[in-house]
Amino acid sequence: MNEGIRAREVRVVDNNGEQLGIMSVREALSIAGERGLDLVEVAPSAKPPVCRIMDYGKHRYEQSKRDKAAKKKQKIVNVKEIRMSPKIDEHDFEVKLRAADRFLKSGDKVKVSVRFRGREIVHADLAKTKLDNLAAQLQDIAIVERPPKLEGRQMIAVLAPRTDGQKTEKKKVEKVDLDD
Repeated sequence: MNEGIRAREVRVVDNNGEQLGIMSVREALSIAGERGLDLVEVAPSAKPPVCRIMDYGKHRYEQSKRDKAAKKKQKIVNVKEIRMSPKIDEHDFEVKLRAADRFLKSGDKVKVSVRFRGREIVHADLAKTKLDNLAAQLQDIAIVERPPKLEGRQMIAVLAPRTDGQKTEKKKVEKVDLDD
């Protein structure tokens, strides 16, 4: 800004948005000085560079207000983890299901991991069934962000809370009467 501008000629834009044309930096600085404002380079890569006559302090203040407002609107998404074994009992599974339900309703993602110990890893299909069952029971409030995948000695799936725009895909089951 002001004396820090290194170009010889610049395209000058008024504080009202009107173009004043291409002129030397010295002329542009004198116009800005007469109005009690600053000359700020807004597009340094243009040919010639574009400079705007404005109150730089006011511009920085408004920019910081916009940044704070944008930061307030951001939602921080936490990832909660639920661990289970491939031979988890039905009641324990329901407890984990309720915990996942609570996490998803509060807006957090849920990472569900099934840990294998010893020779349990040969029953990876059981773990996949458990994870698919969990996702199926939570399908009205969650989407599967990452399907079950074996990573080392554990199988991991990630569920994300469903947003309003995402519709539930319900499978229609037709009943067929075999007596006819």
